[in-house]
Amino acid sequence: MSNGLIHLYHGDGKGKTTAAMGLAVRALGCGRRVVIVQFLKDGTSGEIALLRRCGAEVHACPNAKFTWLMTEAERTEARQHNTAALRAALDTPFDLLVLDEACAACRHQLVDEALLRQAAAMAKQGREVVLTGRDPAPWMQEAADYSTELRAVRHPYTQGIPAREGIEY
Repeated sequence: MSNGLIHLYHGDGKGKTTAAMGLAVRALGCGRRVVIVQFLKDGTSGEIALLRRCGAEVHACPNAKFTWLMTEAERTEARQHNTAALRAALDTPFDLLVLDEACAACRHQLVDEALLRQAAAMAKQGREVVLTGRDPAPWMQEAADYSTELRAVRHPYTQGIPAREGIEY
């Protein structure tokens, strides 16, 4: 069995999740089994319903919230849920595993890091693994076969323009 690869989409620019979900669409279109875990997201963004209809299994965080707004109890609940979702994902056969916002979940200790490392290591078993988010842990950078940094040059948010349904969320 050939090795899979670890893809890392990171940085402060827009497009990390979009790139990961585009890869998921490509994999589904080629008959691959896709599992997605969205840490810190509630699974309601526009692409998720379509990916589910196309056969992707998606695990999302029902208590999605910006980390700096979480109480300690919410952080504990998020960690428990995220770790359980990741365990469930790893128990599901897949060819492509997307771990959306894995960088933040790891940095803020909102998922069991050992389990996250185990998930990334599944690339050595011939599976593709995608990690997204800002400020990846050093081990993520070192493990990545693809590392793409998305850098914000200009963003409408800084001009007070909110995200638009169907475009940014």
